[in-house]
Amino acid sequence: MSDDESTDINESDESAAVGVKLGSTRTVLDIPDGRGGRERHSVLTCLATYEDAITGEEKVLFGEEAAVEYPDRVRFMLRSGLPEDDDSVADAERFFEAVVDAHDVPEDSAVVYAVPTIDNEAGVENLKSVIEGSSIGEVETRSYPESLCGAIPAYGDGLDAIDEVFVSVNLGSTTMEACAYRRGEQLSPFSTGSVTGNEVDRRIVAAVEEETQGRVHIDRTTAREYKEQHGDVYDFEPFTDVVQQPGGGSHEFTVDRGVQEPIDRYIDEAVDVVANEFLPELANDHMKPYQLALGRPLAATGGMACIPGLVEEFEKRLSEELDRDVEVVSPEEPAVAAADGAARIASRLV
Repeated sequence: MSDDESTDINESDESAAVGVKLGSTRTVLDIPDGRGGRERHSVLTCLATYEDAITGEEKVLFGEEAAVEYPDRVRFMLRSGLPEDDDSVADAERFFEAVVDAHDVPEDSAVVYAVPTIDNEAGVENLKSVIEGSSIGEVETRSYPESLCGAIPAYGDGLDAIDEVFVSVNLGSTTMEACAYRRGEQLSPFSTGSVTGNEVDRRIVAAVEEETQGRVHIDRTTAREYKEQHGDVYDFEPFTDVVQQPGGGSHEFTVDRGVQEPIDRYIDEAVDVVANEFLPELANDHMKPYQLALGRPLAATGGMACIPGLVEEFEKRLSEELDRDVEVVSPEEPAVAAADGAARIASRLV
């Protein structure tokens, strides 16, 4: 997805509505484009500081520029999904302020931001302080669950999901979340840090090393790029890359199983968690909503849902595991869906 993508979901009188997803890997803003439509900006959630060569003033670089130009000292302050300590909170505040300033987000706005379902009250409060303490959101600032915000675009162009009973699964970088919603009310919220996009990245690192018989060692950032650029459940094609060798020279290598096998394992684990942990808990706590939700499409969102074929294969394996037909739908762009849904809620508030 490009950094600037326009949609036309808002009317002109809703121009102050802003949707935010401050994520562990990417941060997405859904803001007015000044022409009655919407635009989205997606940037890496990282920053680097440097000294101005002329004035000596400390300056902040964020996003892709920071990751490329200062790989030795770039800071990803939300690796665990939330700001955990004072340093990460300070970094997140500087990062977020730099992002909203760079994209001219209006201060007199109503801001809705997506919050992950993580059992970390202190971290959630830190995230709240970062966004609600920023220069935007003077009209109003509210938070809603990320799995709800992300599911809204999966069910149409408006806010129909708010009035439905459904199950949402967020296939994210730092957590996998699942939750049933009954007219916007959370039922049996579930999250796990054992089935994540970050874990896929770590497995790609190990798999590439094994596939090249120890000759190639890549970092997690490169592994994530391999996953995002080449991952494809049904139509994967082996690709080559080149690394510099110690002492000079280069080594060209081919990646085949190194990407496919970690993704395949991820799908199996995601199906197992949903079928054998989350859904039994939901059925035990809320039998009628459970029956209603499984009779309707399940929403799959988050960065891992962007991999071609993953949602379709998840649907197939989940149906097999449950021994019943399950339909899984996904937003057109799962990685930015949470900001999109949050912006729609903000529009309603305005």
